[in-house]
Amino acid sequence: MEDWQAGGFGLYIHWPFCQAKCPYCDFNSHVSAQIDQTRWQAAYLSEIRRVGALTQGRVLNTVFFGGGTPSLMQPDVVAAVIAAIRDTWTPANDLEITLEANPTSSDAGRFAGFADAGVNRLSMGIQSLRDADLKRLGRLHSASEARAAFDVARGIFDRVSFDLIYARQYQTLDDWRAELREAAAMAVDHLSLYQLTVEDGTAFGSRFLAGKLGGLPVDDLAADMYTDTQDTCDALGLHPYEVSNHARPGAESRHNLIYWRYGDYAGIGPGAHGRLTLNGGRMATETPLAPGKWLEMVERGGDGTSVSEVLTPNAQATEYLLMSLRLREGSSLSRYAALNGVGLPVSRLNGLSDMGLIRVQDDCLSVTDAGRILLNSVLSELLG
Repeated sequence: MEDWQAGGFGLYIHWPFCQAKCPYCDFNSHVSAQIDQTRWQAAYLSEIRRVGALTQGRVLNTVFFGGGTPSLMQPDVVAAVIAAIRDTWTPANDLEITLEANPTSSDAGRFAGFADAGVNRLSMGIQSLRDADLKRLGRLHSASEARAAFDVARGIFDRVSFDLIYARQYQTLDDWRAELREAAAMAVDHLSLYQLTVEDGTAFGSRFLAGKLGGLPVDDLAADMYTDTQDTCDALGLHPYEVSNHARPGAESRHNLIYWRYGDYAGIGPGAHGRLTLNGGRMATETPLAPGKWLEMVERGGDGTSVSEVLTPNAQATEYLLMSLRLREGSSLSRYAALNGVGLPVSRLNGLSDMGLIRVQDDCLSVTDAGRILLNSVLSELLG
């Protein structure tokens, strides 16, 4: 059994286009007036065939259409891609196929087509249930439009998740508590709740450096919002199985669990990353960020990968710990040691345990609630 099999095998398809670039977003997304979806379909199919040849005989557990805004894809393009995926790999009996969607009326009009194409889980980028905050976040939908789109999705898909951002400008703790309870009342089985971060290279990043991004919460308030988020969701049955993700039992995102459990995943599309175990070595893959460059590389008969390097044992062990300790279930100490060739220092484990930041039980290393708030510091200490 190879190490990746402990996490599973998934496929990520990146659609790089959006209707507008949100000011907080540092994802590889682009606004384009003209998109030849026929060309993009052909390129995706070509890359599916290429990666399929490298990974013959594997069972595919999950597919994730991310972006960008994949709900801008034509449903027949999504259908063709899914058909090619099913022809290339043996699909798991419970194959999860997720597509990210904007909660606008135009996108909602495609939901039935996506379901017919084979999508069985929708992830909606609602981001806020407050109109004033949606405007600050640069979103193109209103709160009422988001609720209406969510109702459409809930009537079509058995599994629907949506995202919210908190620690927003001028947001109080009481405001967030009220909004969180509204979101939990709406949620079918899964919520992704992210603290606003100001990233370099974004419009928010430029405004922040210029002193023009007012109303951001101080660190203590942001920490209180995080703690309230965990406690409220847990009490309402949406358990925090990962730092930012909450689900009812059995409704966790199986695709994201592949990342966090350090399985293998192929990344197709501009800016997509991958981890693939080939010929006994785990490869880190990247693709060009520019949509046009990626498309031309594939159309010229090459592959869409710009970087492919073998990860060292230590790099693999480090990645495994960085990902798996985000999960409430934690990490396997023996798996870390098998990847690295040597286990984590007992003195560091004991020190963090004495401080109440981690818990070690048999082979399992997990972070406590107190440690989760300080996760980056815990990881830095463990990895030296």
